[in-house]
Amino acid sequence: MSPIHLVETKDRRRFMADLLLADESETIIESYINDGSFYTIHMDDIHIGVCLFVFPGEHTVEIKNFALQKAYQGKGFGKQVIDISCSLFHRNGYKEMFVGTSNSSIENLAFYQKAGFRFHEIHHDFFLQYSEPFYENGIRGMDMVYFRRPLTP
Repeated sequence: MSPIHLVETKDRRRFMADLLLADESETIIESYINDGSFYTIHMDDIHIGVCLFVFPGEHTVEIKNFALQKAYQGKGFGKQVIDISCSLFHRNGYKEMFVGTSNSSIENLAFYQKAGFRFHEIHHDFFLQYSEPFYENGIRGMDMVYFRRPLTP
């Protein structure tokens, strides 16, 4: 498997198409696009996705948006990105990583557990703030399911 690299990037809006793969609302993305640290994901010299991290606490990092382009999903690259980012933030003194996903995102719920995250909490009705309802796997996205992973060496 080719090595994955995260490259911190300033020109965030240029990657809106990637961000929309993980969050259905451009309006909501606009509310957080300038927060935290933004990385493009590269395999060799090919751009394959993006990650946006925010820092809600002194020792806490949260994945706010993480998207791989469709051609690179389901091939182990996402797990590599998680492992690389956990190592990066652990080296920078962070103790835990959080991520949230919709109750309807069955693939994401499975992915984050396989990547070492555990269920943490549920924010009921979180996605009711979106202007349009969305459905995945025949399920309406309504609740934000948060996962937590300790950052250990």
